[in-house]
Formats: sequence, C-alpha cells, structure tokens
Amino acid sequence: MSALLARYASLLASGELRPDPEQQAAAQALARVQAQLEKPSGGLLARLTALRPPTARGAYLWGGVGRGKSMLMDLFHDTLAISAKRRVHFHAFMQEVHQRIRAEREKELGDPIAPVAAALAADLRCLAFDEMVVNNSADAMIMSRLFRALIEDHGVTVVTTSNRAPQALYKDGLNREHFLPFIDLIATQLDVVELNGPTDYRLDRIGGLATWHCPLGDAATAQVREAFFRLTDFAPEDAAHVPAADLDLGGGRKLHVPKSLKGVAVFSFKRLCGEARGAADYLAVARTYHTIILVGIPCLGPDMRNEAARFVTLIDALYEHKVKLFATAAATPENLYPKGDGAFEFERTVSRLNEMQSEAYLALGHGEAG
Repeated sequence: MSALLARYASLLASGELRPDPEQQAAAQALARVQAQLEKPSGGLLARLTALRPPTARGAYLWGGVGRGKSMLMDLFHDTLAISAKRRVHFHAFMQEVHQRIRAEREKELGDPIAPVAAALAADLRCLAFDEMVVNNSADAMIMSRLFRALIEDHGVTVVTTSNRAPQALYKDGLNREHFLPFIDLIATQLDVVELNGPTDYRLDRIGGLATWHCPLGDAATAQVREAFFRLTDFAPEDAAHVPAADLDLGGGRKLHVPKSLKGVAVFSFKRLCGEARGAADYLAVARTYHTIILVGIPCLGPDMRNEAARFVTLIDALYEHKVKLFATAAATPENLYPKGDGAFEFERTVSRLNEMQSEAYLALGHGEAG
C-alpha cells in the first residue's frame, strides 16, 4: 500500500473521515500519480545520457466545498517521496507568472512564454495547485500555451483541485475560445476525478459554530480561534507558529497576512479597512482565501465614514466570491453603522452580512455563483 493510501486508511480507521466512495477513488488516483513520479528513472544508461523520466499523468480533482479536496492534496504532497515538487495556491502562481512575463518582455527577446515555462520548470517534476479557478482574460489567454510547455516540453506533472469541472472553467469569459485548448489539455494530460459525495467535511468541522461574535472580548476571540483551528487542523497550543504570508496585490504592493493556512486568513479590521485600500485589494483577498477571519470590527460612527466605505467594498468582494466570514465585532451588523454618510447604503451590507451567516451561504463553494 502506498504511503498516501496508508495515511488515508488510518484517517478512516480513527473516525476522522467517513467512508466515501468518490473520495476513495480520488485517493487512489493520486496514489497512481505518486507511483509514477516515484518510479526509479532508469538504469545506468538513462543516468549517463541524462534522459528525462516519462511525464507522469496528472490529476484534476473537482467538486463542491468541503468534500476533502484540500485534505487529499495535503496527503498527496506530504507523502510524495520526491524533492522536485511544489505546492502553491493557483491565484498566487498566476500572479508570479504575470510578473515573470513582464520581466521577459522588458528584455524584448520575443515570445516570453517559453523562457517563463523553462524557469518555472527548473528542477521541478510535480506542480500541485489548490483551487484552480480562472476569473480574468489575462490568465485565460496564456494558460493553454504555458501549461502545454510545462507538461509537454518540460515534463512537469500537474495535480490540482477546483470547485468546477474543467468544462466550466472560465465559463462565459471574454474570448473564451482562446482558453478552450487548455480544457482539451486537461482531458489529455490529467485524470479528471469528481468529488461530490454526501459529506461536506468543512461544514462538519464548523458545524455548531456561529460566524458573527459580539461584543468584542475574550469569548468572541475564543470562538473565531476555534473556527480557525477546526478549518486548518493546526493545533491550538501551537498558535504562535501559524504561518504568515504576503499577498501580492500587483504593482509591487503586498498585503501582510498575519495568519495564512490552507485557504484561511486572519486579518484585523484595522489592517483591511483602516488603511487606504481599494476594490482591487479586496478582490485579491477574496480570490485567494475561501475563509476570512476578521477581528476587531468597531462600531462605525460618522467620523469613520472612510472605514465604513472600505468595509462595504470588502464585504461586496467577499460576498461575490462566496468567501466564508468569521468575525468579532462590537455590535450586530444592524448596529455597526447606524449614522453617517452612506448609512442608508450600508443596509445592503447588513443584509449581506446576515446572509453570510446562513447555512445556505456556508454550503456554497468558493467563487461559486449563488
């Protein structure tokens, strides 16, 4: 039995997972990818001639929220016994790609895709993505050529998760015809595995937890800490060692994320809404994280109209991308901003904040249309 399947079996035996035929099939598909990647690259002749081992066929795991995709990716990457591997959130990867393309274009040496693919593939055999989603034409226009170069020219095996079937990626997007070859590439180079079984593990983990906690204080903080650790499996006693991140906002700007793990981010209200930020910043947050924990939301009086306006823009971005929101606040949504410029318009935000606490909203996948 492979290391991945052994670990998966132990989770079943301990009761941490429930029997799920689709999840089991996905684990077996990932184990097959591992077996190909871990296979010895050949004998003396292969080593002497520096022949590249055959490219292992990749995998595309898709399904609704909470079906265990990230958990399976954890098992796959953790137990994959090669060093030439990389795991990255898809949105962060595409930001890196565009930065590299800009740098190549400055050299004025021709098509930048080939050198960018070569640089990304250097010393890499397996590229694992969390949450593949395509929301803009800039990504869509280059993905087919980029990934064909990575897979066919450089032998990189791609393993990814997504909330969408391949055929639904970039659906109704601008100039989608340029993106269709990428969907064909998935079909020819990756095993497509659906996970839409009966168990929503993420909802199971946060079941019984409210998402809006007021007033501010130790009790509210304890509740959102519990939500974070349920969603990330990070031991509460090791809270000081939760990894941080710097989210690329474009244009050389970055946003520090104090706690960032498995698609969950923790921010203070002051960090997100007390500083000069615009819609593009909040969209970057919403695309990158499936769950946001926002702490320290104050009552917003007339003297905080700028903060209130930013908060409205933030909630719009989170709502449109179906991001889960856990919050500690000084008051209920209805009492956050009763007076001041834009207080009437703030009522829409109140409505959205209340809807975001509902089971129906929490059951939606990240980025999924409501």
